[in-house]
Amino acid sequence: MKALTWHGKNDIRCESVPDPTIQDGRDAIIKVTACAICGSDLHLFDGVMPTMENGDVLGHETMGEVVEVGNDNKALKVGDRVVVPFTISCGQCFFCKRGFFSGCERSNPNAKMAESVWGHSPAGLFGYSHMLGGFAGGQAEYLRVPYADVGPIKVPDGLSDEQVLFLSDIFPTGFMAADFCDLKGGETVAIWGCGPVGQFAIKSAFLLGAERVIAIDTVPERLAMAQASGAITLDFMKEDIFDRIQDLTEGRGADACIDAVGTEPETGSGVDAVIDRIKVATFIGTDRPHVLRQAIHCCRNFGTVSIVGVYGGLLDKIPMGSAINRGLTFRMAQTPVQHYLPQLLGRIEKGEIDPSFVITHRATLEEGPELYSTFRAKQDGCIKVVMKPS
Repeated sequence: MKALTWHGKNDIRCESVPDPTIQDGRDAIIKVTACAICGSDLHLFDGVMPTMENGDVLGHETMGEVVEVGNDNKALKVGDRVVVPFTISCGQCFFCKRGFFSGCERSNPNAKMAESVWGHSPAGLFGYSHMLGGFAGGQAEYLRVPYADVGPIKVPDGLSDEQVLFLSDIFPTGFMAADFCDLKGGETVAIWGCGPVGQFAIKSAFLLGAERVIAIDTVPERLAMAQASGAITLDFMKEDIFDRIQDLTEGRGADACIDAVGTEPETGSGVDAVIDRIKVATFIGTDRPHVLRQAIHCCRNFGTVSIVGVYGGLLDKIPMGSAINRGLTFRMAQTPVQHYLPQLLGRIEKGEIDPSFVITHRATLEEGPELYSTFRAKQDGCIKVVMKPS
């Protein structure tokens, strides 16, 4: 089959790889009808995530048609149309039983590798390094889905692939970002990053009752999309974000701040952002937490900082003095997608949101490597790429 594979920094190829096969009775094989390039995939493209190997199949936003089912899988049948969560979860361990599917204790066969870095291992993920399981991803014609009687959700008739594909990751992640803010109604929420996850965080904050959303980015197309969703937009290259948020909130700060950027922000106006880049470039730092620092300072006393941008290692110069003295709450996670799927599918069916609004580019797998570069460079108005292998 054809698949997008990793061969080092800035080297993504479309090539032939072996077809997946059933390896466990709970497995399923799906024929991929739609998949996407995620902002998190750019960390692999940039060579930031360790334990990638040549030829690894990429992709963790996938849906398709079931073509084969393991003998022990009673939840799916051949012909079912499903969306596959990026988190691989057994459904039976301590964390899965409590709804914390992204903390699954059983799904990462390389848990020891993750434990050596993070103390404990999260769930295995599709197409996202050997530290997180070494599972082949879904930017391919076919995908093997472990624990397929727990993860995939069946798609009702009448909904298109583009309406439901993002249930695999970015819609639940953006919704979780807003959910973590514990909105009661009437709040002001500031969101750093207007990429795909940030766009869904904006939509979700309004769905959950926020009165105002302040969206922070510098890419014109992203800011325009955020504004179309009702957000107040700020360009961090043209104005002081702290001062503007102070002005908009009468000096109090935002009720909640969402970091939807993570480890690779564009260079901001602060000296700390420049120092972060130098440290990473000279291998004396692992992440660039400029956005997180700013979000902490912009959050009101006893507010919430919600973190869904991906960080991988140790963060430097985090203003914990500000956080502890002002009573901030921090919420963060890899998204337990299965926890959110039923309610978000329901919102799509009711017409409360059409997730396809975020798509700017549609392509084939063969065009995938070029679009990785386009997406990374933020060229051609590229916000979200959907590929259709079949």
